[in-house]
Amino acid sequence: MKKVIIGVALLSSMMAFAQEKKDTIKSNDIEEVVVSGKYYKKYVEKEGSSSMRLDEALIKIPQNISIITNRALEDQQVTTLSDGVLRNVAGAQRLEHWGDMYTRVNMRGSRAAAFMNGVNVTSNWGPLSEDMSFVDHIEFIKGPSGFLMSNGEPSGIYNIVTKKPTGQSLNGSARVTLGSFNMYRGETDIDTKITDKVAFRLNLMAQNKNSFRDYEFNDRYIINPSLKVNLSDKTTLTAEYIYQKAKMSEVGSAYVFSFEGYRAKPVGYTVTDPSIDPTKVDNNTVNINLQHKFNNNWKLTSQLTYVNEYTMGSDIWPSNFENGYMIRRVNYWEADNTMKFGQVFLNGYVKTGSVSHKILAGLDLGSKKYMADWSQGYNLDKFNANGDASATNTVADHNYWYNTNTSNYDINGINGYSGPNNTENYKAFNKSTPLSTRAGAGSTIDQNYTGLYLQDELGFFNDALRLTLAARYTNVKEINYGTKSEANRITPRIGLSYSVNESLAAYALYDQTFVPQAGLFRDGTTATPLTGSNIEVGVKKDWFAGKWNTTLSLYNINKNNEITGDPDQTNNPNGRYSILLGKTRVQGVEFDLKGEIVKGFNAIFNYAFTENKFTETTAKAKKGDKVPGYAKHTANGWLNYTFTNGILEGFGLSFGGTYLAGRSSWDWGATNSLQMGDYVKFDAGASWENTKFRVGINVFNVFNRYLYSGSPYGNYYYYQADAPRNFRLSIGYKF
Repeated sequence: MKKVIIGVALLSSMMAFAQEKKDTIKSNDIEEVVVSGKYYKKYVEKEGSSSMRLDEALIKIPQNISIITNRALEDQQVTTLSDGVLRNVAGAQRLEHWGDMYTRVNMRGSRAAAFMNGVNVTSNWGPLSEDMSFVDHIEFIKGPSGFLMSNGEPSGIYNIVTKKPTGQSLNGSARVTLGSFNMYRGETDIDTKITDKVAFRLNLMAQNKNSFRDYEFNDRYIINPSLKVNLSDKTTLTAEYIYQKAKMSEVGSAYVFSFEGYRAKPVGYTVTDPSIDPTKVDNNTVNINLQHKFNNNWKLTSQLTYVNEYTMGSDIWPSNFENGYMIRRVNYWEADNTMKFGQVFLNGYVKTGSVSHKILAGLDLGSKKYMADWSQGYNLDKFNANGDASATNTVADHNYWYNTNTSNYDINGINGYSGPNNTENYKAFNKSTPLSTRAGAGSTIDQNYTGLYLQDELGFFNDALRLTLAARYTNVKEINYGTKSEANRITPRIGLSYSVNESLAAYALYDQTFVPQAGLFRDGTTATPLTGSNIEVGVKKDWFAGKWNTTLSLYNINKNNEITGDPDQTNNPNGRYSILLGKTRVQGVEFDLKGEIVKGFNAIFNYAFTENKFTETTAKAKKGDKVPGYAKHTANGWLNYTFTNGILEGFGLSFGGTYLAGRSSWDWGATNSLQMGDYVKFDAGASWENTKFRVGINVFNVFNRYLYSGSPYGNYYYYQADAPRNFRLSIGYKF
């Protein structure tokens, strides 16, 4: 109740502040939700951010690019990247949960690289799942995107674009959200002008949230100030700081282990322990962007970014699981991930006779250093050879055994869970020496890269036909688990786009990618860079003056030297080692639809067919085998109708669903072969709004289905269950 009172007080304070300032607010300072008196939803963006570097309408770019707007995220009550964002993009999926510590997005058959404001912040266990409180929109760029956005996977990338000052007199919002499992969330966004040349924006968020599983929680805090200074009529400086703090239960709390297969336990079942130290993540990001316009045709952009993410984590995994019984092992780790980036690129436009040239040239510099101590952990439980609980437990006075033949987990022979008897025997994490010393060369990855690129988009027939010719040179130096390596390559890019008219365009693209990989094999060798090539064709169409649009694309991606984590828990207990997948080919079809179909009715719909197979034999697979970690069919929908007049004006109804079929799990080294069933989930919502207030309620997993994601693992299975039916209620105010 105290948290509710605090949230309501926050909202009331913001309303009072807005009332005091109402005389200074101009009508155009408010992000309007009415046009000619009629309500609408903005699900469509026609151009990407400047961090995408192209400065061109999406319909003219020879590549599949999908943008998720802030309004779509608000309607769906999405809070983090792992919280339903992917339903808005064809083929993007998350087959494993990894808690809410970080979100691994799979797209076109492999992991999509994580970017923020145009820099690659991907790491082995990161970045921390981005909270949507500071997100303006999210750009999904399909296929090889390394040329556009520095090093990136051939499957594609997602780029988080953060909120920036707009320079308006006062434009802000405050929102309180309450939900199932004791969720309390408050956030505010203040965007204002300090002087005619200086603008300021501040985003704040605090959240406490428990779970449908006992002892599981996720608390998050965000502080995000940003400053925009017009140094002159042609030069703009934007500086931004993002502090993200997360405190959550150990990241293994969602895992269930079973010999019988998936859905073997009740949906709320957990093997976690309330006295295990939680996982804590602190992320500090600083971004400075300087843009200078020489004239209407030439612009120079430079950017410096610093990211430090510190993690003190814990998780549970079986150290022994046989004869129906399991010993839980607690693993602790301390990790420091520091990344530094520098970028400068030039956009220009010239004409030579009847041919136009859109020039893009740039330099990328990046440094990433990850070091971790994975060596500390211990068995939490103990049992004797007969499968009976020990009378004593020297590790912790906690006699626990897990019988996979029942739905019970017992302490001292008593069904149910009451926590450990003596928490004093839990071992503390040893930080007596610096992390750099404990990590050493064996748990450190130090990478530095340089990229140079040049692109010319030639326009013919009044720019109706556009030919893109480009090349990128990438050099990478890396110390990977003590082994030094250096690699470099020139990768070409050729694109063709033709505008049949202003609202219809067809395109074709050939692209290559070159991505360093931080991977150590058990024989002591390290992974070579991943290389790939992509062929893609597609059609883009704007309908009814761009109120809604569609994209249809077909692609074929060939990849070499792809790696994944070694699943052998016995020989890879800390996730240090990788295995080589070899050569793979992924091909598929994707369709996206977004926007206002008719007045008041907005829709998001997408479908993707993905086929991912080996083209060369490796030690773990043979030619023609499916590559694990994707769904063959994905389909998503989100429908919203808002009444635009009459007594119900401003009232809206929403309904959405997600369908995954042919799910291929991570089954490396498994002796079991049971695959996951289809995934079907439906959500619904209702809302009311005017130009000042918005009240929304969303119900997730409406039909209360048992939803899960998992994999065979050795001689057993592990899986994670999604939440049963739950709700969120939000109250927001704009000023």
